[in-house]
Amino acid sequence: MTKTKIMIALVMLLAGLKSNGQEALFGGQEIVSPEINKDKSVTFRLLAPAADSVFITGDFLPTTKMKTPMGEMDAPGKKLLSKNGDGLWTYTTETLPSELYNYSFIVDGMTIRDPNNPFVIRDVSSLTNIFIIGKGKADSYKVNDVPHGTVAKRWYDSPGLGMDRRITIYTPPGYEDSKEEYPVLYLLHGAGGDEEAWMDLGRTSQIIDNLIAEGKAQPMIIAMPNGNVTQDAAPGKGSDGFYKPVFMAPKTMDGTYEAYFMDIIKFVESNYRVKANKENRAIAGLSMGGFHSFHISRYYPNMFDYVGLFSAAIMPREDATGEVYNNINETLEQQHKNGLELYYIAIGKTDFLYKANQDLKKQLDEIGMPYEYVETDGGHIWRNWRIYLTDFAPKLFK
Repeated sequence: MTKTKIMIALVMLLAGLKSNGQEALFGGQEIVSPEINKDKSVTFRLLAPAADSVFITGDFLPTTKMKTPMGEMDAPGKKLLSKNGDGLWTYTTETLPSELYNYSFIVDGMTIRDPNNPFVIRDVSSLTNIFIIGKGKADSYKVNDVPHGTVAKRWYDSPGLGMDRRITIYTPPGYEDSKEEYPVLYLLHGAGGDEEAWMDLGRTSQIIDNLIAEGKAQPMIIAMPNGNVTQDAAPGKGSDGFYKPVFMAPKTMDGTYEAYFMDIIKFVESNYRVKANKENRAIAGLSMGGFHSFHISRYYPNMFDYVGLFSAAIMPREDATGEVYNNINETLEQQHKNGLELYYIAIGKTDFLYKANQDLKKQLDEIGMPYEYVETDGGHIWRNWRIYLTDFAPKLFK
């Protein structure tokens, strides 16, 4: 090809890119969605001329009830978009409170992501778009102009599980340049999650960065392990390669994880500058992670001074056959006798685990064990778990 022909081809290519923009490169659309309006309403747009119906579903819409293997749970509702003559579908919400929201489109019955919004989160195997309404509570979930900690994806040896495993570690701002020792929060995910869940869905680094900058929380290390003992890492990040994530991995709640949790503590305390004593250790988790936190903290009753149970899945299970689950009352009483700075229970009013958490409160009352109880609106949702972390973290290591 001559130099002249090459130049002509380049001009044509550039002209095509200029006219088609991102659509030519990435299959996107030259429209804005979502658009956050001045009154904090949000407008969504989707160009789909051939579609017969387009709905939007998201956690900013009124919920409906849905039956799941875990029981009846709240599910986001949906709203029909309106279509103009050019095939552009639109929907504008009412004014929304400050929050981090997620959503998807449903086009002729098929759930899709917004092609104009590149920001997504993964929950188990579902990908949804996200956006933030600021000027309020959700400012805690944003990256603000404050000092930032470091997030590392590390691998540690777990002799008890017979494999190297991946863990997410947050170290506070200034950790690398100091010689200080820090307290540690072990933060555990729920069913279907992994070592990425609290960072991606829970906004942990943003929350803790902002709390530390505001002087509301002590600088701390946060260890976020993978609670699925048959995995060495999150799906697609470990030796099993790419496979579809499942809601409940094998052996997840049979006592194996709790019994070998010391492998995680040993790794953290031998690789990071930590205050390695009970007064400077905390453990907390959501749902299945709350179940794990409950059992780990009483199985090792002199290990943690702070325990947080967020919508904890405290309920009888047929597969809970491990030694960890023996002598629950006795180990709780020993944990109480050893002393705790904080035992924190939080649950949503419509959470399907609400009764189980009320039963746990009664159990603690019977042995005289003090606790702090927080009750919020809503159900078994990340919106609540972010609130609980934001409330729990400032109470630690005072």
